Amino acid sequence: MEFTSGEIADGIAVVRPTGRLNMVSAGRLRELITSTVAGGRSRVVVDLTGVEFIDSSGLGALISGLKTARQAGGDLRIAAPNEQVSLVLRLTNMDRVLPVYASAETAYGNG
Repeated sequence: MEFTSGEIADGIAVVRPTGRLNMVSAGRLRELITSTVAGGRSRVVVDLTGVEFIDSSGLGALISGLKTARQAGGDLRIAAPNEQVSLVLRLTNMDRVLPVYASAETAYGNG
């Protein structure tokens, strides 16, 4: 699993994981979101375009990131999951906690 991160607009950070978001990689995502928020960017988008698979550990990392961002006065949003990731989000009702946006750029109304 690889991660890239950056900023898409006015203090909105984007994290782009690529590969399988599972037990092996979830800790790294959690750390990356935590350091992003600690660096002063509490509005975070996790762009799931490159994620081919997610399991419960990956979902846990997203929820942990959501909690971290909200505690800092921000929010975490997810964008562009593939069908497998969308199915897992629906089956676990996580799509109610983490609404899905079409793209990272539209997650905060910037696109």
